[in-house]
Amino acid sequence: MHHHGYVRTGPKERFDNEALRRPPHPDPPPAPVSGRDVQAERLLKRYRDVVAEFPAVDLPPLETAYWLIKPRPLVRGTWWEAEGAAAWLGERLAEYAPRCASQTDEDLARVARLVDAFAERLHSGADVSYGFYLERPSYLSLAVVTCSPNRSRPELPCAIA
Repeated sequence: MHHHGYVRTGPKERFDNEALRRPPHPDPPPAPVSGRDVQAERLLKRYRDVVAEFPAVDLPPLETAYWLIKPRPLVRGTWWEAEGAAAWLGERLAEYAPRCASQTDEDLARVARLVDAFAERLHSGADVSYGFYLERPSYLSLAVVTCSPNRSRPELPCAIA
C-alpha cells in the first residue's frame, strides 16, 4: 500500500463547478430525436465535454479516489508510509496557514492534531481530503489517496503505474 498527494489552489468559482468534479455517468443521455431537440442536443454536448474534461482537469474530484485517474503530473508526492504522507499534509497546511481566511486554520496545534488523525486514517487504508478558504475568493484543496488498491474504488488504476 502506498499514498499519492495532491494540491490544488484556485478561484472558489472554479472549484464550485461540480460537473467537472464528478465522473460522468456511465450511460450517456439519449440522442436527440430530431435536429430541433435543442435541449437534448445541449445535454449530449455537455455530457461529451465532461467525459473529455473530467479525467484531465485539475479540479479536485468530489470522490477523493478519482484523483487516481487525473494526469500523472498532478501527483505531488508518493509515500510508502502513512506517517510520511500525513507529515506532507501538515507541511502544506503550515505553508498555507498565513493565507487562511479563518483563524482556526492558522492554529498550528490544531494542525498537529489533524496530522495525527490523517496518519491514522491513511494507515487504515482510507483517503484524506481537506480544504479551506484562503484569501477570498481562493480555495485550497489537499488530498492523499491510498493506492494498491484504493479501498473505495479498487477498479481505479494506480496514478504511477
